[in-house]
Amino acid sequence: MSQNALKIGREEKKTTFMQKVMEILPEGGNLNLCLTCGACSSGCPASGIEGMDPRKFLRMAALGLDEEVTKSGWVWCCTQCRRCVHVCPMNIDIPRLVYYARQSWPRDERPKGIRGSCDFALKTPGNSAMGAGSEDFKFVVEDVLEEVRETQPKFKDLQAPIDKEGAYYFLNQNSREPVTEPDEMVPLWKILHIVGADWTYSTQGWAAENYCMFLSDDEAWEKIVRNKVEAVEKLGCKVWLNTE
Repeated sequence: MSQNALKIGREEKKTTFMQKVMEILPEGGNLNLCLTCGACSSGCPASGIEGMDPRKFLRMAALGLDEEVTKSGWVWCCTQCRRCVHVCPMNIDIPRLVYYARQSWPRDERPKGIRGSCDFALKTPGNSAMGAGSEDFKFVVEDVLEEVRETQPKFKDLQAPIDKEGAYYFLNQNSREPVTEPDEMVPLWKILHIVGADWTYSTQGWAAENYCMFLSDDEAWEKIVRNKVEAVEKLGCKVWLNTE
């Protein structure tokens, strides 16, 4: 090659984010198989927010734009619903890409609401993101149940058991409902009653949601899940029903 030859183009930008993701995900998450068809963006509820969508996010990551990807506030708009994966012809796991982008944020800089809900859940045996105690949960359930029995003759035998050993189904409840919308619990009780299901709540790990997952805090996420699993095993339930 002549010493005067020109090198056309620019040096490829080094990326560490995509390398990390592709090492962690099975088969690299298929991230290099993107057809840029846009199917992921068409069904995403967060498309367009902050000028971002799943296809754009993936392409930016693939091009090595690490800073733009890891600092984008859009990652906190993703609901992790996985619609993008279901419609993708190449089965690319974009939500996991988003998940690891979230982990690049220092914990104290992640959204205050999600962080606070996670921290509340870690402080209570019931794992309530609202900070509601197990005794409060039990009181509300029993109070609402009594009211339904007294005012609705058709459901005078309605049950909402708590800590019932040997029940077939272990039921979780969104912790917002007993705190702010207790009547929202009743329709599910009625369904379970009508079909004759053998079920129970538990005072341990009764809350259904896990904001630590949305916070991308693996250690806290696992701690909450293990607490709930322990509750299921203590009561000897066969099936765990999580309403979230």
